[in-house]
Amino acid sequence: MKLVGFGLLLSGWALVVLALILLPSQAERGAFVAAAVLIEVLGLGLELRAHRGGERGADRGAGGGAR
Repeated sequence: MKLVGFGLLLSGWALVVLALILLPSQAERGAFVAAAVLIEVLGLGLELRAHRGGERGADRGAGGGAR
């Protein structure tokens, strides 16, 4: 899941750069930049979830812990 998150972060960044370079209209640029920011937020969310999930998974695997 971490690899997917990093891929989304990278692709969102690339979309922003390419939109600024290739698209002539401000409206088109704005739409692509907004989509890219949402992709980056999704990637960051996956990264945070994978990071926090790994810590919780290690605690559960220890055999202890009351519910």
